[in-house]
Amino acid sequence: MVKYAFYPGCVSKGACPELYTSATSVAAKLGLELVELSDVGCTGAGVLSTDVSDPINARTLAKAEALGLPLMTICSTCQGVIGAARLRLVDTQYRDYINQKFLKPQGLEYRGTTVVKHFLWVLSEDIGLENVKPLVKRSLSALGISPFYGCYMRRPDDVVENSARKRYLEDTIEALGANMLDIRGKGKCCGFPIASVNDENSLAMAAKHTSEAKEKGADAMVVPCPLCHLNLDGQQERAAKATNQAIDLPILHLPQVVGLALGFEPEQLGLNRHMVDTSPVVKKLENLIEANVLT
Repeated sequence: MVKYAFYPGCVSKGACPELYTSATSVAAKLGLELVELSDVGCTGAGVLSTDVSDPINARTLAKAEALGLPLMTICSTCQGVIGAARLRLVDTQYRDYINQKFLKPQGLEYRGTTVVKHFLWVLSEDIGLENVKPLVKRSLSALGISPFYGCYMRRPDDVVENSARKRYLEDTIEALGANMLDIRGKGKCCGFPIASVNDENSLAMAAKHTSEAKEKGADAMVVPCPLCHLNLDGQQERAAKATNQAIDLPILHLPQVVGLALGFEPEQLGLNRHMVDTSPVVKKLENLIEANVLT
């Protein structure tokens, strides 16, 4: 069993708790032991200045470091922001400043050793997709799934570190037996960061990515980011109306797709809690099971 300090992020513990439940259940099934960090703050989601967010993220990194564990995230936004903070804190002079001013008064110190890994990276690098395949209990071959990384999972290169990581989502979809339907906008912003300042453009961005996947024949889109899920699922109806089109594309968080393949029931993964109806996805999976039984 591989052990991680676990940083679930805000959205999976607040607006979309089904994503937290799915992630922790699937992690346990895969043999991951998660030590959740409960006394930590939001990364800043890329909207706070580094003057504000770096001390917060240094505190989280120090908490994981004190446990002697790598830090696992389930949010690409959290991964990108805390990963960038970790790189800035490689500078010993800057790290000393953060330690002395912000962490030392709390009895903490960050020494710069914490490794930060998204669940997607853990799947490919620590578990290995070749070891996930034998655990698959439910065929996803009836589903066409489009990947959507969002802003943070494929750039910048110094945070991503390994160029192979830019294809892990596609690799995972294929390893789980689904039909991977690629889209041009998979590495672009979902629209969430500008929702409060430019609602029109935010909705247009959400509509563009989901409609592209729909046009390619996708039954669902998989995202490694609860913020992307929140926007692409929660705002999809408004995005469709704003752009005068029907979309109706279910948005699945990565652990939910993995969970379906591992045999979890859709209700266990909270698919019934989504804004966009996921029943067509469930029905396709049920029809495939029935067809296999009859043959």
